[in-house]
Amino acid sequence: MINKEIKFNAEGVNTMQQNENVGLELTNIWTVTCLDAQGNEKWSETKKNIIVTEGLNHILDTQFHAGTQVTTWYIGLKGTGTPVGGDTLGSHSSWSEITDYSGDRKEWTEGAASSGSMTNASSVDFSITGSATVAGAFLASTTDNTGVLYGVVDFSSSRSVLSGDTLQVTVTVTAASS
Repeated sequence: MINKEIKFNAEGVNTMQQNENVGLELTNIWTVTCLDAQGNEKWSETKKNIIVTEGLNHILDTQFHAGTQVTTWYIGLKGTGTPVGGDTLGSHSSWSEITDYSGDRKEWTEGAASSGSMTNASSVDFSITGSATVAGAFLASTTDNTGVLYGVVDFSSSRSVLSGDTLQVTVTVTAASS
């Protein structure tokens, strides 16, 4: 899409300027709330994430190159370390996955897109089973490390969780023309 803007010059004649720096902006907003064993809020954080190159390539391949669509996405928890654009699900050497919770990565059950946004209607809950330091979360196409890493959020600071805590996670994916 090219935006066109009409301007008047000093003589009052219409001129049209063309802005060719129009693009697509993808943003994911994560809200993570930690509840203690009694259901009291310990902390909460809302933060935007990076979409890694593997995730961007997946979008391009599925929309423009007949790539295979992922129909189920999963949320995982990350430990300390800074995510980078080159991270993949199989190789993210600057951070590790936290697995001190019951079950596997949790399914992200998103609603249909509306007004350029989609989110999970209710939080995805992680029942913490040990003491750990959680520094963020990620969205992946599988419960193992053979799929696509879409994006990773890094909290503003690492957070401690204890056995009995629950992490409630909401992911909102947005797309806008910029």
